[in-house]
Amino acid sequence: MLAGCPVFPADNYWNTPIDGLPVHSDSAAWVGSIGQTDLHPDFGGPYGIPITVTSAKPRAKVRFQYAAESDHVRYPLNGRTRIEPASDRHAIVLHKPSCRLFETWNTKRTAGGWTAGSGATWNLRSNRLRPRTWTSADAAGLPILPGLLRWSEVRKGEVRHAIRFTAPSSAPRFIWPARHQAGDDPAAPPMGARFRLRAGFDVSGYSARTRVVITAMQRYGLVLADNGTGWYFQGATSSRWPDRLIAELKSIPSSAFEAVDTSGLVRSPNSARTQTPPFGGS
Repeated sequence: MLAGCPVFPADNYWNTPIDGLPVHSDSAAWVGSIGQTDLHPDFGGPYGIPITVTSAKPRAKVRFQYAAESDHVRYPLNGRTRIEPASDRHAIVLHKPSCRLFETWNTKRTAGGWTAGSGATWNLRSNRLRPRTWTSADAAGLPILPGLLRWSEVRKGEVRHAIRFTAPSSAPRFIWPARHQAGDDPAAPPMGARFRLRAGFDVSGYSARTRVVITAMQRYGLVLADNGTGWYFQGATSSRWPDRLIAELKSIPSSAFEAVDTSGLVRSPNSARTQTPPFGGS
């Protein structure tokens, strides 16, 4: 839950454990193509993707660069909207009264009004996916919010969702529940590929809060959602992220990850609802 709203249903792809799924046949090739390095938490201090929670009525009309694949509705953007202070300039806005998520990329407020590269909106109580081949504020055509680590959940001791991450290249295709591709390397993983930290990873020496994130990476894994620096994974902006947590997360090697075969989770190609019970239930 976030601000009283579900971050998609419990049986949604993002919220479904994948620790029992088989290893993907292309796991070694995909992990190798991303690069042999340590993980990099792309948050902490001034970094991360901010989340704006608002009750303001969506009034802003936005002009999009990729207009054909954007949702042409009014967006709840205003002078208080927090925008990622980096090249991607994502705006992640949760409209609290309707539990509707609005996301834009390359978001700018100009003299002539709001502009963005692309924009998408989701009902957070629904498993409905975007139209096939449509982008979103992310290259995979997926929402960003459910894949962001949040300090509030780490502090409470449990992260119950997958985590968004980037790779330097991707395949010219996508797999469920991704809806869009942005790659040209057939040897690289496709958008929507899911990875997990191996169950036998040695957690001794890590602090309790770092182990919370490690457990999430083992149980829910990482989802390839965009092209970017290899093994960068995203969190929400917060001044409270502990320096020790960030430093320890940077020591986790990419070689400890494996790709998983998520094809058995598919209930419908146009829905993010999964076949298996959420959270390991029966």
